[in-house]
Amino acid sequence: MTEYTVSVDLEACDGVFACLVRDGRFAEADDGLVTLPGGDREEGRLTATFDDGDREDAEQAAAACPLDAISVEEVEP
Repeated sequence: MTEYTVSVDLEACDGVFACLVRDGRFAEADDGLVTLPGGDREEGRLTATFDDGDREDAEQAAAACPLDAISVEEVEP
């Protein structure tokens, strides 16, 4: 499987949570925005890297975000 990174622009995210319906890894954080397992929050961005078969779910979550706050990118080897 190919490793990929899911990034969320926390400045753009406003807690609509359309992503939660598409990918069960997204959850509501204490601040009312999203969080991901193993995610790092730094400088207004949440980033998590995965190596599993759920990339399509992450891409659907990104597509469902009405604010385009989520991106999914393949990690270069």
